[in-house]
Amino acid sequence: MSTEKNELSVTELGNPAKPNGKAGKEMLRRMGKSHSSVTEWAFNTIKLNGSERILDIGCGGGDALKKISGRILSGKLTGVDYSEVSVELSRQNNMNDVNSGKMNIIKASVDSLPFPDNSFDVIYTIESFYFWGRSTENLREVRRVLEKNGTFMIVADIHGASELSDDAIKNIEKYNLFNPTPTEFRTLLTEAGFEGTEIVLKAGTSWVCAKGHKYF
Repeated sequence: MSTEKNELSVTELGNPAKPNGKAGKEMLRRMGKSHSSVTEWAFNTIKLNGSERILDIGCGGGDALKKISGRILSGKLTGVDYSEVSVELSRQNNMNDVNSGKMNIIKASVDSLPFPDNSFDVIYTIESFYFWGRSTENLREVRRVLEKNGTFMIVADIHGASELSDDAIKNIEKYNLFNPTPTEFRTLLTEAGFEGTEIVLKAGTSWVCAKGHKYF
């Protein structure tokens, strides 16, 4: 079996929408590596003072949490995912931060985040918004737990107005991915009550970082 077919098999068995089983863990490890560059780029678009309370929605294998942890000195990191496999792997990959109390990773869904209003200064979701669908309710739930003057970021390596490869188009159809255009990202965030929306695109790529703020 070729490497390409093997990777496809792992992805299919692992279920990108909700990773499970042994294949799910392997898929999450591969995804963590393949999403590293777009994650780093997105994090460099925000300024942090190191004391922020940060929430990662759909934290997967915990690679983004590990990456941003180096910039958070006195703050607190929280990761949520509705996949048990993702929560388990994310905790393993961030064991020192979890054990020290700097980071907490729990099983939860964006449908109903188990946090009080205004709990986080920065919230992000990386390569997971595809599976949320056109859900204004979910975005409003995110805004609820975002602190005043906080920022929410949706990060993806494709968007609906970019030129995509045939493989990317096939995967969008195969896994029923929601892939908004930059204009649609702005509309979705605005309809959910976010202010000061920003759409950041990286030249020469299909990367997008859609930001919404909460001013009151």
